[in-house]
Amino acid sequence: MDSTCFHLPTPSLPSASPYPDIPYDSHRGQNTPIVIDNGSSFLRWGFADASSPYVGINAVAKYKERRNNKPLLLFGEAIDSENGAKSQARTPWEGDILLNFDALENALDYAFIKLGIDTSTVEHPILMSERLCTPLHSRALTSELIFELYSVPSLAYCVDGPMSFYQNNRETSEHFTSDGLVLSFNTASTSVIPILNGKGLLSHAKRISWGGSQASEYLLKLIQLKYPSFPTRVTSQQSTWMLHKFCDFALDYQAQLRTLKDPLQLRASERIIQFPFSVVVTEEKTGEELARIAEKRKEQGRKLQEMAAKTRTEKLLQKEKDLQYLLAFRERKGQDGRREWLNKLQEEGFDDENGLDEAIRKLENNIKKARKKEVDGEEPIEEPSFPLVDVPDTELDEDGLREKKKQKLMKAGFEARARARREKEKEREEKEREEKREEEEREADFDGWARKTRQEHESLMSKIKERSRRRAALSDRKSAAAQARMKSIANLAADDRVPKKKRKGNHEDMFGADDADWAIYRKINTANVSSDEEEDLNQLQIIEQKLLTHDPTFTNQNTHASLTSRRSALITAFKPIYADGNMEGNTRLHLNVERWRACEPWFSPSMAGIDSAGLGEVIQNILNRFSESEKGRLVKNIFLTGGPSQYNGLIPRLHATLRPILPPEMPLEIFRAADPTRDAWKGMAKFSMTTEFSSAVVTREEYMEYGGERIRKWWAGNWNGRLIR
Repeated sequence: MDSTCFHLPTPSLPSASPYPDIPYDSHRGQNTPIVIDNGSSFLRWGFADASSPYVGINAVAKYKERRNNKPLLLFGEAIDSENGAKSQARTPWEGDILLNFDALENALDYAFIKLGIDTSTVEHPILMSERLCTPLHSRALTSELIFELYSVPSLAYCVDGPMSFYQNNRETSEHFTSDGLVLSFNTASTSVIPILNGKGLLSHAKRISWGGSQASEYLLKLIQLKYPSFPTRVTSQQSTWMLHKFCDFALDYQAQLRTLKDPLQLRASERIIQFPFSVVVTEEKTGEELARIAEKRKEQGRKLQEMAAKTRTEKLLQKEKDLQYLLAFRERKGQDGRREWLNKLQEEGFDDENGLDEAIRKLENNIKKARKKEVDGEEPIEEPSFPLVDVPDTELDEDGLREKKKQKLMKAGFEARARARREKEKEREEKEREEKREEEEREADFDGWARKTRQEHESLMSKIKERSRRRAALSDRKSAAAQARMKSIANLAADDRVPKKKRKGNHEDMFGADDADWAIYRKINTANVSSDEEEDLNQLQIIEQKLLTHDPTFTNQNTHASLTSRRSALITAFKPIYADGNMEGNTRLHLNVERWRACEPWFSPSMAGIDSAGLGEVIQNILNRFSESEKGRLVKNIFLTGGPSQYNGLIPRLHATLRPILPPEMPLEIFRAADPTRDAWKGMAKFSMTTEFSSAVVTREEYMEYGGERIRKWWAGNWNGRLIR
């Protein structure tokens, strides 16, 4: 399968709910129960006799509109219509616990208004969902809010997972059964609840602190780690969309990773998400305009050349005038006395006659070079003269001694450059002789030459690999190489070096005088490439060029660059690199390994830093509490519900996880709810219309007598039995 590029969905304005507008008058005085599925992501509510519920994002925002200066209370998708309201949005839930009762009150106000209830009290029984193992304090405050604020006649709580199971198994069908194991995938948790004889055994139920919101945040962290400098901000809503659309459960996560070690497989499995970007529009010019621009540039170039030539000519004429003036000035030397001549020299800016002679000599040389350059087009190289070097010091005055010292330095530099040129020429001749000797050796015994050159190539490759291996080992502080490095640093720190006070005297720190000291330094300092490594790489390139030229069995696939690029192909496939100017490529996300890694914490929570058992271990622990016959009844109907249960690959992964821990002859069947997101509400609605509902509610009189902690013990509700978190 080829990788496909997907574009982020465009945010849309809130749309009207598909729930039919049934007049409230048809329910007035009928005592029809109101069913509320209070989820962490969505709030679903409606009358029990409705075919479908109202659905809205379970969040509210108090926002003051600037245009009319009026306070607004926005619910659900309406929050997205006002940019200023997004920062004020609040949800009733904190993780998997109901805590923000102001937000819950506002959400319930919206729900009852949407149902058309126009009375000061809500004269309908209410059935509300809650999480498995809900804290007693949270439930008591919820009961207080509903009874005190809305004066409802009765209230009941239920766990959403068993109610979805009830909806899918209450009617006679091919897979009808009253036994099963419910796996409820919620926004902030995952619950496993056994059901026998149509009754939920909540004393044996367990909950994992991992749900859809944690998976979305985990995927977002993986993306931020992979793209630390992504030019566009990736939001939680976008990561949730990517989680739902692209992420799957792997049948075997480790085997999947081994498959993705092949760069081709990794590229084939990736999904590309294109974020919006703006392209810098460049004005395209016609051929005539480009020709005019080119001609204009040529004309500007010619003008610049003419200006430069004119400037050079003017400078040359000025130098000639200066030279004529200085020559005429020097000829007037005998016309004045010694003192007057020195005064005139100082007025012209010269300390003595040597300075005047030096200035004249420089002008003559500059004029000569400029004339020569105009004729030949390049500056000549001539050997300088040093006339004062061989003159005895006794024959020179103070100025002459300074000039002699200067000429000595200039002569030493000139001779050093000459020696360097001779050594370079000698090296070139030596290289030519070595190449000739190697060519003779290759012609005489090609197999021996090739074998010897291959051995040199392998030796250099081994040295480079060893350096890379050591550098990688040093990055792990627990490795033996890293510990040896720290030991060397500790030994150097503990060495009795000369104190700073003694260094001011005759004592000196002699570290570095011995070559062994620099060996220790190179062993410790791993940040920079050493000169030995640079030399080895240069030598390796020379050998590879010889082998590519003369050995037909040595191809580009055997070179160090090709092998290195082959090893880095997996990294390139994991995260393709685009050019800096490619705005389209730099605003893309490539999801490959993350597609399976985001879902794997349901079975391996430790991967995401969660101290909990995985889904397979939790199910095994619950099944071990039952007899073999009861266990067989449970695993024959493993029921999945909740939004995350719709991810691809979940049922095969559960089957592969549970089959090895069950007897071979025990049947294992896994089913998914017909509507995983709404079946809990539908089951609650069907149950609230039965006679059994009256035995699950807490009436207003009981609330007034016992308080908000009062709860009924029934098969689908949290009760004061032995609850296992």
